[in-house]
Amino acid sequence: MRDRYQGKSLNRLEDVRFLTGRGTYVANDRVADVLHAHVVRSPHAFARIVKLGLDAARALPGVVAVLSEADLAADGIGELPCVTVIDAVEPIIAPPRPALARDFVRHVGDPVVLIVAETLEAAVAAAEAVDIAYEPKPCVTMATAALKPDAPLLWKEAPGNSAFLFHRGDAAAVDLAMAEAAHIVECDLFNNRVVAAPLETRAAIGFHDRKTDQFLLSVTGQAVHDTRKVLASAVFKIPLERLRVVVPDVGGGFGMKNYVYPEYVLVLWAARKLGRPVRWVCERSEDFVSSAHGRDFFSRARLALDTDGRFLALEVKAVANMGAYLSTSGPISSTNAAGSAIGGVYDIPSVFYEVRGAFTNTPPIDAYRGAGKPEANYLIERLVNLAAIKTGIDAVKLRRRNIVSRFPHRTAMGMKIDGGRFKANLDDAVALADRDGFRKRRKQSDKAGLLRGLGIACFLETSRGVPLEMARAAFEADGTVSLAVGTQSNGQGHETAYPQVAADLLGLPIDAFRFQQGDTDFLPGGNGHGGARSMHMGGTALVMAIERLIEKGRLISAHLLQAPAGQVMFVDGRFVVKSSERAIEIGKVADAARDAANLPEGLTPGLEGSATNSSELYNFPNGCHVAEVEIDPDTGVVRLDRYTIVDDFGRLINPRVALSQVHGGVAQGIGQSLLEHIVFDPEGQLLSGSFMDYTLPRAQDLPNFAGGLNESAPTKSNPLGVKGTGQAGSIAAPQTIMNAVLDALSPLGINELDMPATPYLVWSAIQKARTSGRISKWARPPMSPSIGAPAASGFG
Repeated sequence: MRDRYQGKSLNRLEDVRFLTGRGTYVANDRVADVLHAHVVRSPHAFARIVKLGLDAARALPGVVAVLSEADLAADGIGELPCVTVIDAVEPIIAPPRPALARDFVRHVGDPVVLIVAETLEAAVAAAEAVDIAYEPKPCVTMATAALKPDAPLLWKEAPGNSAFLFHRGDAAAVDLAMAEAAHIVECDLFNNRVVAAPLETRAAIGFHDRKTDQFLLSVTGQAVHDTRKVLASAVFKIPLERLRVVVPDVGGGFGMKNYVYPEYVLVLWAARKLGRPVRWVCERSEDFVSSAHGRDFFSRARLALDTDGRFLALEVKAVANMGAYLSTSGPISSTNAAGSAIGGVYDIPSVFYEVRGAFTNTPPIDAYRGAGKPEANYLIERLVNLAAIKTGIDAVKLRRRNIVSRFPHRTAMGMKIDGGRFKANLDDAVALADRDGFRKRRKQSDKAGLLRGLGIACFLETSRGVPLEMARAAFEADGTVSLAVGTQSNGQGHETAYPQVAADLLGLPIDAFRFQQGDTDFLPGGNGHGGARSMHMGGTALVMAIERLIEKGRLISAHLLQAPAGQVMFVDGRFVVKSSERAIEIGKVADAARDAANLPEGLTPGLEGSATNSSELYNFPNGCHVAEVEIDPDTGVVRLDRYTIVDDFGRLINPRVALSQVHGGVAQGIGQSLLEHIVFDPEGQLLSGSFMDYTLPRAQDLPNFAGGLNESAPTKSNPLGVKGTGQAGSIAAPQTIMNAVLDALSPLGINELDMPATPYLVWSAIQKARTSGRISKWARPPMSPSIGAPAASGFG
């Protein structure tokens, strides 16, 4: 029955609600008697709090409470934990993180005081009356600098500012292969720090019922059960059942909204303390300094090749910026997540990966779309291009020679890949991008005084996330079927895709279903959508739940039809007795099942099924992208002219929705490679702290996308045959575009450049090449330097 709904590009069911203004968001939820919270934040990157004067603010009209860390401690409120578990060589050090600063502030934007008032205006006005005196200290914002012996020490608990040391792979085997290699290429790479910048900023409303001592948190989140577990167990130290967490519609998250933030603790605490609901909504400027950032990853990588250009070994030694505190799952991106994808789509016999986490005076780092997989794929694809230059082997031929072609394949990192279109993706992408015609297009650009480059890059994602998910399907009294899944959509189209699966399994029209998510009351557990896991883990859980619903319906039908249960089959929405004309529609079975008199012994009323999917299996989205850029050497401006996508995500539940996810991810990858970069000054002040200075891609920055998705290699890791789609574009695009930029600059002898390739950075590289004597033209300065030019990377 797959052909009825699955595999069809249906219009998204949720879009009618969104486009007609009926979406429900935390910031505009009408709550009676609600108070408004405002957070006073540190203006310093590192300082001791010398004085905290709150009385003047407390005396202002409309102010209900002005609270500090001393009040938190007096009420026994716990600290925010880091829940990441990794097999580290040097275990994770997680310094204390109270919801309000204790004695010291450690990054600009660190929360210091909570103000609660009758109106937001009164709360903001009161912030001006808070009298805080600071004693500034020297700070450090770059991870590699933080690990130097003379760097300012952020935490006495973390000597040398080291948060952890992580190893994966076989160092001895890599050393041996390097010693015997005919060629070794190496480079230092910086994966630049970015903000997630979702359309909707973070927001939360805390409720507390004094009669029952029950808490309710309404939040712009992505994982309600994980949020409840952290807040209840670690922070408030209460049983899980005393805290309900709900997530209404969410306007984007990209991983950033997965975590527990100080403000969520504060609104719940204030609601209990003051006996009224408390709402906090993050301003955009706050979002830049208080929400988790992504990437900020330095790596020194080496690739060994034999005389025929076959890859022998890969070594990566990296430093991951963790920020001032360890976020909820901060270390996971640079350790387990990146480590699973190191080496990409290539057959590399020996791999060793080392990463050290470093504390710096910056906002915490956590998972951002792709979570470690972009970093891993970026470095291998940059190395492959350098290897092509050093060996003289064509970049496509070098990739084909080393790409995994036999399945199942066990990687050097222990990942078992069941299948994929690795070589076919490469061949198809090169053909669709018209690589053969590139020389002609480059000559045309040369005549116009422009530089043109073509970049090719493959990618491999290891998709699964947390290996447990829950789902429930139930016929309701109004005849609809409710589908509750423990994943969380914040724009991915779950409200359409899950019903497409259920409709085919139950033989019902798609409008018969009501999708439910984002409420700890719906299911006993669930793990959100991180790791491109929703259809793999949540979809499988839903299939299992519906199978149990059907099995219960079969037993009830046998009772109603007076037939042996073994003779009853479920076909096209009906239970049918074999070799008989006796049948009953599933809806009528559901109606009958509400009356215990119609049930066989041992069954409870209602037609429903619940299931837990605890699969440990990964799936492996993969693909090849090709970019073509044109660079104006007079200004350094890079124009992305062509972009080709050939991806393998197994079977597609809704091809249009899947492709839109890819396009969105590519847009974010374009942003990181050409435009986006978080920049701090020497005092730790955020220079790119608004959309005036931090550039997101706009429509004019995006080309038309060619190519698409291929379904010929479904995975066997789940019954739907699907592979994770949501993160792939952001994993593939950065290296594809940077390879194109460097190809354009290669005639000038420029083979290395860090992201983002802003006009200033590109122009500067051209000028450096000119002054070194490699070229003699294109020397006119740009209009103005870009604030997005990154600091020098490397391990110095």
